[in-house]
Amino acid sequence: MESPRPAGVTDVHIHIQPWEHLRPGVDRMLRESRAGDDLHLIERCQADPGALLAEMDRCGVARAGLINYTSRLMGFGDDVNDWVVAYVRGRADRLIAFGCPDPARTGDVSGRIEALAGAGLRGIKIHPPHMEFSPNAYTAEPEHPLAKIYETAQRLGLPVMFHTGTSAFPGARSRLGDPMLVDDVAVDFPEMKIILAHAGRPLWPEASFFLARRHPNVWLDLSGIPARRIPQLLPRLDVIGTKVLYGSDWPGPGVPSMEACLEGFWSLALPEKLKTALFVENSRAVFR
Repeated sequence: MESPRPAGVTDVHIHIQPWEHLRPGVDRMLRESRAGDDLHLIERCQADPGALLAEMDRCGVARAGLINYTSRLMGFGDDVNDWVVAYVRGRADRLIAFGCPDPARTGDVSGRIEALAGAGLRGIKIHPPHMEFSPNAYTAEPEHPLAKIYETAQRLGLPVMFHTGTSAFPGARSRLGDPMLVDDVAVDFPEMKIILAHAGRPLWPEASFFLARRHPNVWLDLSGIPARRIPQLLPRLDVIGTKVLYGSDWPGPGVPSMEACLEGFWSLALPEKLKTALFVENSRAVFR
C-alpha cells in the first residue's frame, strides 16, 4: 500500500499572475488551455490569496513559490513585481514571491531589487526565452545589468531561478533555455543559490543533471515535467537526491491540477526517502 504524502510539502513553482497584464494572444492561449478545466479556480486564486491558500490546503501543499517576472514578450511590466509582493503580504510563511525587474529598463536594478526584497520578494526569476537574453550575457558585455542582478541576489541571499528548456509561447527564444548557459553564472557567483526550473525539459535534462552534480549552489526543479517521464528524462535522480525540488508549474498549458501533479510524483517508483526529500526537505536548504 502506498504511504500517505508527508506534511510540509513545498511546490516551488506555480504561476499565479495577473493575467489582465498579458498580451492578448498570450492571454487567449492560457485561457483556452484551461477552458472547461479549472479556469474559474485560477481566476479566484489570482484575485484572492485566500482562495489559493484554500486550494493548497485541499491538496496538501504547505508552501508555494509564485513565479513572476517582467517580460515584454508576455506583457508583464515592472509592476508585476509590486503585484506579487502585495499578494503575499502577511502570508510569507506559505507563499514565496519571485520576481525580477526589467534589466534593460531599470536604471538602478540593484536598488530596485533591494526595495522589493524589503517589501517581501524572496527569489529572482530569470526567463531567458521570454526576456530575450542569455543568462550569461554579462560575460560578453561586462556592463550588462544581469551582473548587478546576480551580485545583488548573492549579497541578499535571494535564490535565482532560471527557466531552462523550451517554451511554446509565441515569440519565445527557446535556444536561450539551454541550461549550459547557466554554467558561467554558477562559476562566477558561487554563493548564489541557483534553481534550474523544469530541469531543461525536454531537450536538456542531461545538462541540468550535470550542473546539479558539478555545482554545490545548483538545484533542479521538476516543474512542467509529467511525472511518468521522470524515469526516462532523469534516470539517476537518486544521485542528486538532495539537489532536486518539487514543482508543479500549475496552471501552465497542459499541466494537470495541483493535486494531480502531487499524486503523480508521489506514485513514482522511487525510494520514499528520496520522495520526502524532493517534496519537503530540500526546499529548506534553498529558502530562508
